[in-house]
Amino acid sequence: MHRLFAELEPSLTVTEQNLADRVRYILGSNIFDVAELERLRREAVPSSDENATAEDAAPQMVELPANVDAAVSTPVVVDSNDDGTVAQELELEHMRSTLEEAIEETRSTPLENSPRLPRIALSKRNRAVVRALNPMLVTYLEASRDLCETDSILFGAALAVCRIIGAKVSTAGRATGHSSDIPAWRR
Repeated sequence: MHRLFAELEPSLTVTEQNLADRVRYILGSNIFDVAELERLRREAVPSSDENATAEDAAPQMVELPANVDAAVSTPVVVDSNDDGTVAQELELEHMRSTLEEAIEETRSTPLENSPRLPRIALSKRNRAVVRALNPMLVTYLEASRDLCETDSILFGAALAVCRIIGAKVSTAGRATGHSSDIPAWRR
């Protein structure tokens, strides 16, 4: 792998250990999903390359399945006849409808009346929900005309994540009439 990296990027000096650490971090942090990792691997190591040996490709092939087993990836529909994928399809449809409702709600709500969102834990389940919603956001963001609309789309997505994972969202809004009347130093 180090030799291949040196061929692809001769201007950068990277030790084998540093490169291995970077690969391990990228695989362990689930920055990319399995399909994206495969695309990057195919792009970096073309199959028609005579100079690449089986030893260069082997570490990637060994590390990837271990990461796939440990990672929570987005639901992928393979066969509609399987009960598991039907449930995943329904779950994705539920996520999509929750996202649409939340975006419509935030578009019509003034900023001062929007709910306060809680901090959520960075668990595998929560990250999987975010990864599942990200591709759904593309159509909304591409149609966005200005920064305010983009803000409401992103806030709606955050609200949808909270609703999907079951986090409590305060309905009082960001500005409360009573507490803003009394300055903090007088309370």
